[in-house]
Amino acid sequence: MLSFTIRVDGFIAIGIVFNPTFNIATIKQVINEAVERVRMPTPMRLRDLIRQIRAARTAAEERSVVNRECAYIRSTFRDEDSVWRCRNIAKLLYIHMLGYPAHFGQLECLKLIASPRFTDKRIGYLGAMLLLDERQDVHLLITNCLKNDLNSPTQFIVGLALCTLGAIASPEMSRDLASEVERLLKSPNAYIRKKAALCAFRIILKVPELMEIFLPATRSLLSEKNHGILITGVTLITEMCEHSVDTLQHFRRIVPNLVRILKNLILAGYSPEHDVCGVSDPFLQVKILKLLRILGKNDTDASDAMNDILAQVATNTESNKNVGYTILYETVLSIMDIKSESGLRVLAVNILGRFLLNNDKNIRYVALNTLLKTVHIDTTAVQRHRSTILDCLEDMDVSIRKRALELSFALINSHNIRNVMIKLLKFLEKADPEFKASCSSNIVLAAEKFAQNVKWHLDMLLKVLIAAGNYVRDDVVSSTIQLISESVTEQSYIVYELWNALQKDTADRQPLTQVATWVIGEFGDHLLSNTETPLRVMEEDILEVYQKLLWSPQNTIVTKQYTINSLMKLSSRFTSRINNIREIMQIFASHIHMEIQQRSSEYSQLFLKYDNLRPSLLERMPPLELTHNQQNRVSEIINGEQTPSPLSGDELPISETENIQDSNALLVLLGGDNYEQDIVTIAPKQTQSASTNQDLLDLLDLYYMFAGFPDLVNNISNNHISEMIAYDKNGLKIIFSLKPFPGAPNTTSINIEAKNNTHLPMSEFLFQVAVPKTFQLIMLPPSGTVITPSSFIMQELRVTNSAKSALRMRIRLSYNHGGLPVQDLTEINDFPSDCT
Repeated sequence: MLSFTIRVDGFIAIGIVFNPTFNIATIKQVINEAVERVRMPTPMRLRDLIRQIRAARTAAEERSVVNRECAYIRSTFRDEDSVWRCRNIAKLLYIHMLGYPAHFGQLECLKLIASPRFTDKRIGYLGAMLLLDERQDVHLLITNCLKNDLNSPTQFIVGLALCTLGAIASPEMSRDLASEVERLLKSPNAYIRKKAALCAFRIILKVPELMEIFLPATRSLLSEKNHGILITGVTLITEMCEHSVDTLQHFRRIVPNLVRILKNLILAGYSPEHDVCGVSDPFLQVKILKLLRILGKNDTDASDAMNDILAQVATNTESNKNVGYTILYETVLSIMDIKSESGLRVLAVNILGRFLLNNDKNIRYVALNTLLKTVHIDTTAVQRHRSTILDCLEDMDVSIRKRALELSFALINSHNIRNVMIKLLKFLEKADPEFKASCSSNIVLAAEKFAQNVKWHLDMLLKVLIAAGNYVRDDVVSSTIQLISESVTEQSYIVYELWNALQKDTADRQPLTQVATWVIGEFGDHLLSNTETPLRVMEEDILEVYQKLLWSPQNTIVTKQYTINSLMKLSSRFTSRINNIREIMQIFASHIHMEIQQRSSEYSQLFLKYDNLRPSLLERMPPLELTHNQQNRVSEIINGEQTPSPLSGDELPISETENIQDSNALLVLLGGDNYEQDIVTIAPKQTQSASTNQDLLDLLDLYYMFAGFPDLVNNISNNHISEMIAYDKNGLKIIFSLKPFPGAPNTTSINIEAKNNTHLPMSEFLFQVAVPKTFQLIMLPPSGTVITPSSFIMQELRVTNSAKSALRMRIRLSYNHGGLPVQDLTEINDFPSDCT
């Protein structure tokens, strides 16, 4: 026994040492540390710092408190103060959480990690997880510390090291310490095995090729009784299966083990340790269900092994609490993903139907979203809940309305279209503007596919034009005109219906006005001669409405272009109002808008110099016929195997007014020595003037006359259309539709249709073309750059052959498919003879 007495600043300390191994030097060191503690000012505690920061009234006052404390912490770091380092790092972490810079504490965290005290290590590792950056030297130092602590005999220190490694592991650190983690996976300590499994999960995310070293130890985790180890083991196996097909095949043998564990959880009695709202360990159940879904996908044997347990989970789980809903939702996903029995799929859809009746909006949204993904797996089962789905269109939540709308269109067929359309039109009338455009286009496409008679189809299109107003897309306008031009027997009926709609205020229904004026211009004689209508329509009545449309400031320029063309058409159908129409054309010949001015000036010439040709030039247009590819377009967009967004931006018609691109400059880029000298400049587009005495056919070319109707021009029938497959490889099929270009005898229009026959989207699609120098090439912009599965994009080429030589074409394709870039180059030499 050794006793001593010291005096420091007036204080007396008396000590007694009982350890006989202590010598005088050790005692002096202890005494000096005690003296330093007494003399050193005590730093502010963390709770006091938090209190001061919260008491700050302004942001400037808060910054002042933080800066003052950071300055003090820096000074203690420079003075190598090891006594209060732990407290200072704790305060620095709080400052970091507030968003202030705290990177200068990184090395101090490493010093705490190297400390033998557990409390210092805990703060040091926490600081490392929050403050550590990617500097090479820092990572090297902490890797050495982690390796030492992973071999510590204290389980809590090993747990700290595993948690830190799992949080900040880099690829290099993962490779260095993977063997240590694999060793700890076999530890007899359950606490360590659980944390090692989570750490292995993180390592696989960083370096997937390290997966193999964890396989032997991972399967044994499923034989544990500890639920913590079970859930981490299932999580680790799930990650492995998602990363490797070979590993997936390896773990399909554990399906009976997973079924046994899940069955024990369902049939187990009350266990306070694992009970959550009356359900035994729902977290483990959800993890197992997810793993079963992965293992059973596209595998009949594995699916058969889990059918019974999935049925038990679906029927025995309570559905009056969120915990039960979570398990049932995972069960439904598993049933729909594996090769399950038809009765089990019906059970899954019925569960989702019960979800739709829940008052919780989140549960209803999840049900709609899941039904939308599974509707094509078992459409009949989903149809049973159609009324509930349609009721969701009136929900207050916009997300629920959106999903219900998509699902409603997916459920439309020839048997229920009338009932569903009543609900959809009601929804369209009251829908938010963000829904009107897509909803109206979808209704039009659905009506076109499932309409049972033409009159009902026309009525539906008219109701869409009225309900959607100005939010109707251009494709709806062109589709309506297309149908009316083909429906000869119903033209008298629909022209009168459109006339009645046109007499009302149409300022907020410009597409309706465009369709109505086009139809009246073509079939106005039916309107005058219709004796079955209750009110007789006179020429002056129509002219009065047209004058209102033309002089109304609320109507758009496009609508006025439609009206001008329609009025000119009526000049050949009316007998007593031709002079009034001529006066209107002369007035608008000085319109401020160039297109209307030029068009009116040209039309005025038809009343003067070429009056004898006016009736024949303004004859009724023939029915607009679609090409073979265009006829199949609707059926490809809406089909029984895919839930589309029928009219996305990728499928909008190409406008004649879009910028023209010269692709001939890409010849060198496309490769080949023979084409290097074939660069051709495109001849400038000739402008037309009403004042020049040019050829009448050029002046009144049908294509130019109706340039206000680009969608219609693209659909004008042509008897010389030929098709050829230009490219068919890697799931991408490109079809050329060739036809003479109107008004240019040596020019061929080539409509390109690029279709994606794979199950993955093709993005950043680029189609480049080169032709010999004896040809001139005009390439219009494509309808999009993304080709979704079973969909397509369109593009138009115009090739002028001035030398009458054989057409050759070199094309280059580039796109991204499944995350990988794809490029290809090919040459086409087998064009039809009429292109030479």
